[in-house]
Amino acid sequence: QLQLVESGGGLVQPGGSLRLSCAASGFTLNNYVIGWFRQAPGKEREGVSCISNSGLMTNYASSVKGRFTISRDNAKNTVYLQMNSLKPEDTAVYYCAALYLPSLQPICYMFDTYNYWGQGTQVTVSL
Repeated sequence: QLQLVESGGGLVQPGGSLRLSCAASGFTLNNYVIGWFRQAPGKEREGVSCISNSGLMTNYASSVKGRFTISRDNAKNTVYLQMNSLKPEDTAVYYCAALYLPSLQPICYMFDTYNYWGQGTQVTVSL
């Protein structure tokens, strides 16, 4: 059974940091493009960041650029999203998603074209 499991969410004060993890089970992430998405109450899901399966290409939403960093550790079968300088508007449920590509390519996607999704982890930024 192929699963993605997010962890690392929680409650943090504005200006604080969190590191989200996206761990895969039942398959290896080596050939998978990974995207991070978020959905706040009453809003549509939006792409936050993505990383190519080669690890050579990353992309960020303008609202998080310079504050968030995506990375992958294929040896641990995990992708991370380091979130710094968090703002109340970052409050949302964060999801990771995976898309298989047959070869390593310097591409990733900030829109919903992914095959597998995790269950999400709540991030709340508040005093």
